[in-house]
Amino acid sequence: FRPLAFNALRFVLASTILLFVLRPTRATFKLDPGDLGKFIGLGLLGNVLYQLMFIFGVHWTLAGNAALMLATVPIFVSLFSTLLGHEKISPAGWLGVALSVAGIGLVVWGGTRAVQFGQETVRGDLTMLGAAVAWSAYTVGAAPLVKRYGPLRTTAGTMWIGTVVLVAISLPSLMAQDWSMVGAGAWSGLVFSGALSIALAYLIWYYGVRHLGSSRTAVYSNTVPLVAIGSSLIFDHFLAGSQEESVRVLEETGSDIREIERLDD
Repeated sequence: FRPLAFNALRFVLASTILLFVLRPTRATFKLDPGDLGKFIGLGLLGNVLYQLMFIFGVHWTLAGNAALMLATVPIFVSLFSTLLGHEKISPAGWLGVALSVAGIGLVVWGGTRAVQFGQETVRGDLTMLGAAVAWSAYTVGAAPLVKRYGPLRTTAGTMWIGTVVLVAISLPSLMAQDWSMVGAGAWSGLVFSGALSIALAYLIWYYGVRHLGSSRTAVYSNTVPLVAIGSSLIFDHFLAGSQEESVRVLEETGSDIREIERLDD
């Protein structure tokens, strides 16, 4: 798959799944005055801007740098929640956020892949930092909507809006995709990603936001590299270096984009 085509298709699948999940609940989307604009803004922020910044940020920097930038999400979420008055973070809470970020920094920095900041990576580093800010703002901004409409309707509404725009942006990649080269394994990966990594993961995320608060939920995002390492051990694909599996997806996305550019040239 081309990265943009893959991303668009998995969001279409995730949006469809949420539609079928939502139908039996007979939930309506009767919104309070002013909330439609919030749904549109958050849908574009979390499902379009974040996704695009992530994809291109990975291409423009090193995988280790990208992982470090994304590890700042709990800091931005806690900061935005405090500034907006959503939460009051205690000193112990700030310490927990700092330890979470520091821990991921050690995991990434202690691996065999280089973490290097310089002129060649600054564009990608800033883009990945922007992605972290976008996801953090999406998380905090949606918190009031989650309380009013619940995780399911908030996730579905923002995702449907974002998916329409994401598909429109990805149309050139979808049209250029060589579908004959897409095998069963790739389609299985698409289904897995759309159903679990997007639809289910977004629901769980906003369930956490509703019941734990934005800041506490955001800290759990830094368990992703640890889960990746544990999963690799279970499936017997552990690579030397503690950060190898935690940033493998970042590297593959960047490699795919570079290959697309080479073919286009």
